Parts: sequence; structure tokens; C-alpha cells
Amino acid sequence: MQILKSDFFDNMGLGDISTKVANRERLTFDDGMRLFNCPEPLAVGALAQQVRARLHGDKAFYVVNRHINYTNICVNGCAFCAYQREEGQPGGFVLSLDEALARIDASPLPPREIHIVGGCHPRLGLDYFEALLQAIRQRLPEAVLKCFTAVEIAHFARLENIATREVLERLQAAGLGMLPGGGAEIFAPAVRERICPRKSTADQWLAIHEEAHALGIKTNCTMLFGHIEARADRIDHLIRLRESQDRSHGYTCFIPLPFLTENSTLTIDKPLTGLEELRTIAISRLMLDNIPHIKAYWVMLGVKQAQAALKFGADDFDGTVVEEKIGHEAGATSEQGLTRAGLEAMIRGCGCTPIERDAYFNEV
Repeated sequence: MQILKSDFFDNMGLGDISTKVANRERLTFDDGMRLFNCPEPLAVGALAQQVRARLHGDKAFYVVNRHINYTNICVNGCAFCAYQREEGQPGGFVLSLDEALARIDASPLPPREIHIVGGCHPRLGLDYFEALLQAIRQRLPEAVLKCFTAVEIAHFARLENIATREVLERLQAAGLGMLPGGGAEIFAPAVRERICPRKSTADQWLAIHEEAHALGIKTNCTMLFGHIEARADRIDHLIRLRESQDRSHGYTCFIPLPFLTENSTLTIDKPLTGLEELRTIAISRLMLDNIPHIKAYWVMLGVKQAQAALKFGADDFDGTVVEEKIGHEAGATSEQGLTRAGLEAMIRGCGCTPIERDAYFNEV
């Protein structure tokens, strides 16, 4: 049954973009800006859904996973971060190996994916992380260890005075299977200088991911949006990710992360609206023609908005999570974790078919 009239996209000023989408042609920077400036976000969402349906039908993926945040002590001090603490500051913590493993052992379901990230601690050496991965690998040999952002990899390399590739090789030998996508924030240098001046540059972030891809390590990628960046900065960010994927072919999933203002010291004049979040997710699906999956990360979006995102181009609902600190410190009001049954019910409620996956998006 045809829902949209044949001239709908023409009337929205998107007729030529609709033709490109139908013909699987790559969208340009100007196309992306026109999608942002279109007065009707539902038209943008409808185009994104065409791509999503072509790639995945009505499937919506989820994973039984477990998040571990090993420390909030970090040398970077990013302006937007509500999670970070200085060493010695009240509320700072570092998990011992036994504490981290106890959290793994207490997982309600055997996780297929272990997601480990934390702050850039000034004195936590690479041997700690090698020992942690080795111990988890012994306990859960089938689980994929998706651990450490590119920013953490760069930090480990500075602490150890070795190359980032050597860090990746050592962690891979210890059991590392994937890199998560965090730390990308926004690639625009002027914005990055204001929100995260001590963090790795965009070029360094991209280079580390491409090193990982060369070693056979798949990765995710992200974009933090809705703070001080312009819409043009978002399109630039997406195109740089697309170009990186053209070079190295190792990105599995893109995660658009809306900025949460509640506990941040970064002042935002115009906080994100729900429709702007959905429009950005849809444009991400349209611009990233070579990255197979778009995540509706319910921790940051909230479960209802994540459900809506499944109608705006997203195809993955993330997973059970169990315990998440970084987004919740920033003001996320979502649950700490969800059950498998809860995830499946939410996906079915959107008219999608829930598909359990592993970290590489193999169906299980």
C-alpha cells in the first residue's frame, strides 16, 4: 500500500535526493545540509527508512551485553563530561581486577559482548588491562571483548611510550575483539578545541581506528551532537567517517549520541529537541552509505525515543547493558539495564522483528 504520494518528496524540495537514494547514489555535503534544512523532518525520516528497509527489512537487532566502567579518574577534563573526576577528588574510583571480574560474574545472563571503557587514568598501566582481558577471556571464551576507545588507546601509548599499533597488538593478544566508538565527539577542530582540548585530535582518532581495522579488529564509531556544534559540523563529521570507511572497511555500526545537558558545565543555548535528534539519526543513515548499522542507543536517547528512532533509519537497539555510568552521570534517566524480554517487547511494539545478535551482528 502506497502511503506517500508520488510527488511528496518533490513538494518537500527533496525530489533529486529521493532519486539519489532510490538509485543508491552517494549524497554530498550540500545534500546533507538540505536534509537538515527541510521543513518536514518526517520526509527525512521516510527517506532514511527506505535505506533501512533495503538493508535490513523489518529487523531490529539487540545483544545480550554487559558494560563495565573501570574508572572515572581522567586527565582529559572535557568540558561536556559529568563523569570525570580528578585523582583524589571525592567520588573518584578505580575498580580492582577482582571488582571488575565480580561484576562480570554477576551478569544476569552470560553476555555475548563485554563493553569496557573508562577515563584516562594517569597511572593505570597497560598490564592492568591485559590482565583484565585475559581473565575475562578465561571466564567467557565465547564473548566478544569490545573495549577501550581510541582516546584510551592513545593514552595507553603515551603512558607506555610505545606506538598505538603496539598497544592494539598487545591488547588483541590478550583477547580484545573490537573497539567501541567513543571519543569521536565532533571532528571539527574549532569545536573540539572548546569541548575537549586535551583529547586526541580527530585525525588521531581516525588513524587509530584504521590501525585497528588493518589488524582485523572491527570497530564502532560515534558522534556527540547537540552541544555547540553547527549542523554543518555534523555533516562534516559523517563524511569524514564515510571516507575513513572507504579506506579501511572496518566500521560495523554508527552510534549518534545526543548531548545530555543536565549535569554538564557546558552551557547550551538551544538544547536538542526530540525531532532534531530523530532528524540527525535519519541523516546519519542517509549519509553513511557504507556503514551497515545505525544504533538507537536507548541509554542516551531513552527507550521511547529509541523506539521512535527505529522508524527514522536506526536498526539496532543496543542491548541489556546491566550497568552504565557515563551517560547516567550526564543525566540519562533511562534504566541501568533491560531484560531480553523487555528489549524484544519494545522492538515488537514498533512493528519490527527482534533479532538477537553478537557483537559482529551475526544473528544468534
